[in-house]
Amino acid sequence: MVQTDIIIIGAGPVGLFTVFEAGLLKLRCHLIDSLPEPGGQLIEIYPKKPIYDIPGYPIVNAGELVGKLMEQIAVFKPNFTLGETVQQLEETTDNQFIVTTNKGTRHQAPVVIIAGGLGVFEPRKPPIENLEKFEDKGVEYIIKDPEFYRGKRVVISGGGDSALDWTIYLAEKKIAKEIALVHRRTSFRGHLDSVQKVMDLAADDKIQLITDAEVVGITADSRGHVGGVTIKHASHGDKIKETDHFIPLFGLTPSLGPIADWGLELEKNAVKVNTVDYSTTRKGVFAVGDINTYPGKLKLILCGFHEGTLAVQAAFAKIYPNKKNVLKYTTVNGVNGF
Repeated sequence: MVQTDIIIIGAGPVGLFTVFEAGLLKLRCHLIDSLPEPGGQLIEIYPKKPIYDIPGYPIVNAGELVGKLMEQIAVFKPNFTLGETVQQLEETTDNQFIVTTNKGTRHQAPVVIIAGGLGVFEPRKPPIENLEKFEDKGVEYIIKDPEFYRGKRVVISGGGDSALDWTIYLAEKKIAKEIALVHRRTSFRGHLDSVQKVMDLAADDKIQLITDAEVVGITADSRGHVGGVTIKHASHGDKIKETDHFIPLFGLTPSLGPIADWGLELEKNAVKVNTVDYSTTRKGVFAVGDINTYPGKLKLILCGFHEGTLAVQAAFAKIYPNKKNVLKYTTVNGVNGF
């Protein structure tokens, strides 16, 4: 049984900064995340994407921001359970919570802070027969490690920022041996500068851009791995293109998952909170970041930082009801670890 002061569900940027604010109050945190590494959506979906609205950073890449947050909380020595999804939330007779994951790992604390972003993500999959047969055999829905594609032939499908950004990254860094981007339209949903970069790369023969087309089938090589894809073009018919990897980047569908069954008040797939301290309808359970909702809610990272700050103040009062918490400025007291 893992025991701590605060269980934080979600190791995205808001969850990570909440660790920092808790650490200032000498509260220990343990984070649980279904992803294999900290960072949440920033790492899983767009690690190379620039962010412009973080105070003090005119521009910062998503992955860099996560690295800085991890550096900031290192002094407080948080612990992590990664690659496991929360399933159950139970309350004991002595006002403790027990959170159990899908792998049976149990965590106990007097306070739970839900910082799960938009919830549990499932990839949007194209309607291709036997697609699941090739998962982990050349079909990937998220690019986790670009180096995995070093020297490989890659077909990316999609028309949004993720498809554009990864096409640009793999090409400009000269990672993949061959890159094709397939999109069913001639226009794209992504940022105009990304669209222009893709057009320029295609004009320079650094990628193959195939529009008005979609991948409709997958062929196997001798190992049962992806060996090629069938591309259906609006005017040129079907064509098989040999490749080592097919990466359909059509986005992710969020849901609350098991959290929806925890007896919390919900509204439109989000947890309703009291903006005094971002508490939920269950005493000792808070929700911060994109997973919560209240009048005037803005789904911004910097707003989540504020919410996490107030939540840990209330968490301190619950954990130490007879101890007065005096606000101390870090400019005066610095940051001291445990």
